[in-house]
Amino acid sequence: MSRLLLLGAAVLLLASAATAQDCLSATFSGGRTFGRCNNLPSLSASLHWTYHPENGTADVAFRAPSDASGWVAWGINPDRGGSMGGSSVLVASPSQDGSGAVSILMTHLESTSPSLTNNTLKFKVPVGPAAEYSNGVYTIFATVELPGNSTQQFTVWQAGATSNGAISPHPTAPANLASTQRLDFLSGSSTAASNSRLHRRNVSLSYVFLRKRLPSMPNCSDVLNLDNSNQMYGTTKQIHGMLNAIAWGVLIPVGAIIARYLRVFESADPAWFYLHIACQCSGYILGVAGWGLGLKLGSESAGLTYQPHRSIGIAIFCLATLQVFALLLRPDKKNRYRLYWNIYHHSVGYSVIVLGAVNIFKGLDILKPASGYKTAYIVVLATLGGVALCLEAITWPIAIRKRRRNAADKASNGNGNGWQQGA
Repeated sequence: MSRLLLLGAAVLLLASAATAQDCLSATFSGGRTFGRCNNLPSLSASLHWTYHPENGTADVAFRAPSDASGWVAWGINPDRGGSMGGSSVLVASPSQDGSGAVSILMTHLESTSPSLTNNTLKFKVPVGPAAEYSNGVYTIFATVELPGNSTQQFTVWQAGATSNGAISPHPTAPANLASTQRLDFLSGSSTAASNSRLHRRNVSLSYVFLRKRLPSMPNCSDVLNLDNSNQMYGTTKQIHGMLNAIAWGVLIPVGAIIARYLRVFESADPAWFYLHIACQCSGYILGVAGWGLGLKLGSESAGLTYQPHRSIGIAIFCLATLQVFALLLRPDKKNRYRLYWNIYHHSVGYSVIVLGAVNIFKGLDILKPASGYKTAYIVVLATLGGVALCLEAITWPIAIRKRRRNAADKASNGNGNGWQQGA
C-alpha cells in the first residue's frame, strides 16, 4: 500500500513537469509557429509569441479553454500593472449571426464596467487579429506593437460566459482574479515565476525522498531545468555584454592608442609594442569568449534573431582574427612591403574599433539594462577620445621634428655615399 502511495506521489510530481511543458506541444492552424511560450498561471491558458526586435512587435497566440458559448480575452495594461482596468484587450466570442464563426473585439477597458467599444486599443495592431474555436479551446492570433517599445509588459487574460450573444462579466473566482502577470517578451520570464526558488526546493526534496523509495523512478531534472532556464538565459546575456564591452569597447581602443602615440617617444621603445600586444591579445581573447556566448544565446533562442547585431559581431570576429594572423606575416621595417602591411593593419584595426562601438550600443538596446550602463559606456568613449585628442596634440609636433631629422640624416648619408662613390 505504501508503495502505491509513493508511486501516486511520483506521478503527481512528474505531472507538474508535463503541465509546465504543455504549451510546447501545441500546434496551430495555417502552419503558424512561435518562438516562445508560457503556461499562464490561471484559467489553464497559455501564451505563445515571437518577438521582432527590429520593429518592437510580437506575433502572439493566446489559447484558453471555454464553452462554445463563452468568451476569452487577452491583452496588455500599459498603465496599471496587475489591474484589468486600463487594459487594452482582444476578446474572442461566438459570432452573433449564428454562423458558428468566432468574432473578435478590440477594446479598451476604461473601468471595471467598460463600454466594450470596438477599435479603442491603446497599442497598435499592425496585422488584423483573428480567432478560432476548436476542441473546446479558443485561440486568438494577433500582431501587436508593444507599448513604449518595451519588452516588459503587464499582460492580462480572462474568460467568461455570454448571455443572449452579449459578453457577460467574468466570474470572481480566485483563478479569474489571478489572471495577470508581468511578462518579458524577450527572455520569456514572468512575475509568475517569482516563487520558483521555493518551487525548486520543494520539488528537489520530494524527488530525493521518492528516489530513495523508488529507485526506478524517471529522472526529473527537466523540472528543475525548466525553472532555471530563464534565469540562466538572462545571466548569460549579461556576461556576454560585459565581456564584449570590455574587449571591443575598452582594451582594443586602449591598445590602438598605445601603438599610435607612445611609439613616438624613443624612451618608450620597445615597451609600447609589448603593451600594445598585451591589450590586443587580451581584448581578442575576451572578445572571442563573448562571441562564443553570443552563439550560445542564439542557439537557445530559436526564432529570435537580432540580425544587425549578429552580423556586426561576426564581422568583428573575422576582422580581429585577421589581425591576429597578421602578426605572423609582419615584415621587417626595411622590407618594401611594410608600407602595405601598415595600411592593411591600421585599416582593419580601426574598423574593428568602430564596429565594436556600434555593436555595443546595439547590444545595450537589446539588453535594456539600467540607463547608467549606457551612460557609463558613453563616458568611457568620451574619455578615450579626449585622451587620444590630447596625445595627438602633444605627439604631432614631436613626430614632425622626428621626420625632419630623419630626412636630414638620410640626405646627409646620401651625399656622403655619393662622394665616396665618386671617389
